[in-house]
Amino acid sequence: MAHPNTSSKSLFYLFEIIQLLLFLYLFILSIDLMGSAFKVAGSGMLGLIHQSTGNPWKGLFVGIFVTSVIQSSSSTTSVIVALVGSGVLTLDSAIPIVIGANIGTTVTNTLVSFGFVGRKVEFERAFSASIVHDMFNICSTIILFPLEMRFHMLRHTALFFSSRFEHAGGFSIVSPLKYLISPVSEIITDHVPHNHILLIFAFILLFVSLGQIVRIARNMVISRVGSFLISYPFSNPVKSLLFGLAITSFIQSSSITTSLIIPIVGAGMLSIEQIYPYTLGANVGTTVTAILAALGVGVESAVAIAFSHLLFNLYGICIFFPLKMIPIKTAKRIGKYASQSKKRLFSVIAFYILLHIIPLIFILA
Repeated sequence: MAHPNTSSKSLFYLFEIIQLLLFLYLFILSIDLMGSAFKVAGSGMLGLIHQSTGNPWKGLFVGIFVTSVIQSSSSTTSVIVALVGSGVLTLDSAIPIVIGANIGTTVTNTLVSFGFVGRKVEFERAFSASIVHDMFNICSTIILFPLEMRFHMLRHTALFFSSRFEHAGGFSIVSPLKYLISPVSEIITDHVPHNHILLIFAFILLFVSLGQIVRIARNMVISRVGSFLISYPFSNPVKSLLFGLAITSFIQSSSITTSLIIPIVGAGMLSIEQIYPYTLGANVGTTVTAILAALGVGVESAVAIAFSHLLFNLYGICIFFPLKMIPIKTAKRIGKYASQSKKRLFSVIAFYILLHIIPLIFILA
């Protein structure tokens, strides 16, 4: 016969898990609503992509800016695939845009980390965990973008692989999350009259759900079951990378995948070192959407641009997985600096915003 304390603990764990799932749903819903609001704001961005032809630096900045606004590198690269497939963009013009899209897609998880502002230690961990994604993408771009302009290694490798997949039939994967999130998201979007109100509502929902996730996560830290469930996929770097790849391929959104992990790091359940490979896996997983879209188009150049996105991330992993302490230590130092005072925090936020606005200034110039 079960001991009463054992039964009550089991019910407590069950109740906590149900609560966690509920607030995770609301958290993901808030990100989806933010994405919808951002996409409305970025609906006129297609013209910028057309203007980037022939200038690799402009293409890079267009990729950063457009993806920063719509918060979906999958959407950006899928559009690029369609433009390359129709002959509007050349492969050489499109590759810099795809590289820029990798940098632009990291805004959402950084916004999530701001939910910890006011709690110094937790904010330092959460902010560092959010920008380690930026650090990897920026470091990879610093190395690979000049090499691509000089030697075109992404183009040559992508064409090699695309020639073997050119006539593959297209197929698609529908994210199961879309069946759960989209109906509610569409109802809210249809009934909110203005885009800025939708964005404010999404932010409020994000921070409320985030606060509850952090509270429940703290309670689960003391639970062996909770610690096991959270830590097992992160027990070694390979498992962590494959877990990030699988989850992102499954839900088709690296923004959601990386955002989900920020509260867990902020609560102290996982370290930046443990989630770093997971972030790299998410970067690879997000390329699946564009590859499937390219296979549907069936044009070699379209398939090649999709593979160039995948290869950029794989090359980056080959460099900065062994040299992981460069992005990790940089992210930790920035996180520590930002958490010391409000003045430092505002200076880091200003610099972060500027990083994503400079591309627009360059484009307009």
